[in-house]
Amino acid sequence: MIFMRYPDGKAKALTFSYDDGVQQDKQLMAIFNKYGLKGTFNLNSAHLLQDEREFAAGTLHRPMARIEAVEAYNGELGKNHEIALHCHTHPFLDRLPRTLATYEVVKDRELLEQIFGRIVRGCAYPMGTSSEMTAEVLAGAGVAYARTTECTGNFVIPSDKWLRMPATCHHNDPNLFVYLEKFLAPELDFWNKTYLFYVWGHAYEFENDNNWERIEEFCEKAGGHDDVWYATNIEIYDYVQAYNSLQFSMNGSMVKNPSCQTVWFDADGVLVKVEPGETVKYK
Repeated sequence: MIFMRYPDGKAKALTFSYDDGVQQDKQLMAIFNKYGLKGTFNLNSAHLLQDEREFAAGTLHRPMARIEAVEAYNGELGKNHEIALHCHTHPFLDRLPRTLATYEVVKDRELLEQIFGRIVRGCAYPMGTSSEMTAEVLAGAGVAYARTTECTGNFVIPSDKWLRMPATCHHNDPNLFVYLEKFLAPELDFWNKTYLFYVWGHAYEFENDNNWERIEEFCEKAGGHDDVWYATNIEIYDYVQAYNSLQFSMNGSMVKNPSCQTVWFDADGVLVKVEPGETVKYK
């Protein structure tokens, strides 16, 4: 039996996805950094075009202006985190004609790449809604994965659902810490040997619900485990694709890694490491 392993042979990965590019992202990134965690932040480029803005007292949803966002996400605070699409103006993407849906995706990707100087390949659906059409539009725009708001309560890695992928749970799920305890257990189950814990939300919700201590406690308990890979969404996607590109001999005794990324897997209880371009005889 063969099971994928994450970098350094780890069986578990934890990732986060937060939407809208709001000012509260800065506090959330600081918490992630404190405990060695990584997240993906999904931005609407139409909300980043003004340099300065003022909000009425008590406003919870406070999108960052361009200059503030560049300083936050490209600076020391955000350098280890991913920037992803959330569509240009935050529409119900699945309710738009295909032409307008394409514009929303392409425009968002183009502007985010210009503003931040990064290649942007991930996405979270605005409102969480998707369709077969939206998946086709995203694929045509070179988007690798797109998160919905569907929650599974499990740690299964997407196989053929990367462009309509679910999460494990929202951070306000009453079972959040139950899931964490299960995730951190030495052995989860026999049939699924590789795990992904995926948490999503909006950072302004912590201010609205007055529960910043919830995510602080979660990150403190989740961080610092040697058997967990802490990664962004795109890092996980790219690693899984590298693993899927492995070329095995017909009798299963050799494997070649044609990718540019080191890959690990478990073959009948033996950990195998394959460097980029390397062919390994492991049996």
